[in-house]
Amino acid sequence: MNTPIRTALALSLIAASAFAQAQSAAPLVRSERNVSLELANQIAAATVAACSANGHAVTATVVDRAGNVRAVQRADNAGPHTLEASRLKAYTSASARNTTLAMMEASQKNPAAANLKDIPGYLLLGGGVPVRAGNEVIGAVGVGGAPGGHLDEQCAVAALDQLKAALQ
Repeated sequence: MNTPIRTALALSLIAASAFAQAQSAAPLVRSERNVSLELANQIAAATVAACSANGHAVTATVVDRAGNVRAVQRADNAGPHTLEASRLKAYTSASARNTTLAMMEASQKNPAAANLKDIPGYLLLGGGVPVRAGNEVIGAVGVGGAPGGHLDEQCAVAALDQLKAALQ
């Protein structure tokens, strides 16, 4: 073999070895913070209570960081459509790590974001709010049933403010 080929081969082997060592330094098992069942139930109850105090019969669905349902509470007289609407809002918020109201407004104002509505499982109506522990999204709450998504969001925000100490 001539010298340039040997040099290239040696450098390739060194690079592959360094890459393998760097990869082995990264943890193969990850730890993630997530919303517990107890916390999900507290968020759902506080959200329904906040809306009920304002005369709105709603459903609140809380999902974990992956969008899986952890808790649902449906107020007396909340419409049957509120179950699925709240679930979809929670899923959308957890997935995008943003409020669904902000996403809806962005999709209306920005043509590049207009296709967000076409993502399966997304519902771009106000009422989905991420649940954060510090700066980390650990889940989301979705609310359906108040006369306007902005009111649904207000209930979720009020509940999360009430539970701020638990979200450290």
